[in-house]
Amino acid sequence: MSAESAAGAFQPNYVGRFAPSPTGSLHLGSLLAAVGSFVDARHHGGRWLVRMEDLDTARVVPGCADEMLRALEAFGLHWDGAIEYQSTRKHHYLEALTRLSERNLSYRCSCTRAERSAQGGYPGTCRSGARLTGPTATRFRVADEPVRFADRVQGECVFDLRQLGDVVVRRRDGTFAYQLAVVVDDGLQGVTDVVRGADLLDNTPWQLALQRALDLPTPRYAHLPLVVEPRAGKLAKSRRSLPLVPAHASVLLHEVLTLLGQAPTAELKSELPERILAWATGHWNLDAVAGIREVRAP
Repeated sequence: MSAESAAGAFQPNYVGRFAPSPTGSLHLGSLLAAVGSFVDARHHGGRWLVRMEDLDTARVVPGCADEMLRALEAFGLHWDGAIEYQSTRKHHYLEALTRLSERNLSYRCSCTRAERSAQGGYPGTCRSGARLTGPTATRFRVADEPVRFADRVQGECVFDLRQLGDVVVRRRDGTFAYQLAVVVDDGLQGVTDVVRGADLLDNTPWQLALQRALDLPTPRYAHLPLVVEPRAGKLAKSRRSLPLVPAHASVLLHEVLTLLGQAPTAELKSELPERILAWATGHWNLDAVAGIREVRAP
């Protein structure tokens, strides 16, 4: 057991979560994030929640959420409490948006996506007021300061908020944006530890700033390596991005734990998923992936 793990073991107030978007089937990369967050929670004697981030209704695939839940159960990833769906929590996001407005921490933005792309980001064009009439998005007004945090996997991280720009918290079609919803949900659900993929590392500074602006607690973060193809690049249309096959659960769990540096024994491949996860919980060592952003799938 690592020093980091030993120091944080058996925390009864630990609350972790897995929050997929039901826009497609779980694949090897999402399984790695689910297993990492689940095992970390169980290793610390904590609870593990599942939340469906289904706000972007245009991209939600009908039946996908139920398929994801069946896959998690088949892989022995049993959650605590009821499943939360962001689509039923919009009143919470509206309250948070109102609070930002009252504190002069948000503003309406009329810039189009094409304009933002041409600018290479968002320089704050509408900070003094929307330039055009018609539908507007709402942006969070970030401070002109760096954000620092200690990630349990990636180490000390520093981001320039002004360079990142003012993030959208409500889209022009009225949909609440991911950055606002995830912060509100983590706060209301009492999440203490966020274990997720390194592709979301750059989102963390905005979320930390929103937590401060909304007087919400800040969880600990651990950004696990992304699974990439053997020849580099994001997962393509290969077996690594195809839906998980429950019949292969034990082999896939063994593969994920290997990618996470946990060195599972070969004999575990023939064990039931629950036995594999019990082994992983007892041997969990997050230091094994410290500082790693990507891992090559075999």
